[in-house]
Amino acid sequence: MAWSWRLEKADGRAAGKAEETFSTQADAESWLGENWRGLRADGVDKVVLLDGETLVYEMSLQDPE
Repeated sequence: MAWSWRLEKADGRAAGKAEETFSTQADAESWLGENWRGLRADGVDKVVLLDGETLVYEMSLQDPE
């Protein structure tokens, strides 16, 4: 399966998909570690890790309150 990130707004609206796909979960997570600040600056509030079409987990890019 290919790993990918779905990008979302705080209200759950789609903000797109990361253009890259990854062969492993670790590669996908490394990419997010390098790019989360830019995604947040572009208005992405939350990311969803997908393994193919299967949701693995969601993560907020906002500071905890």
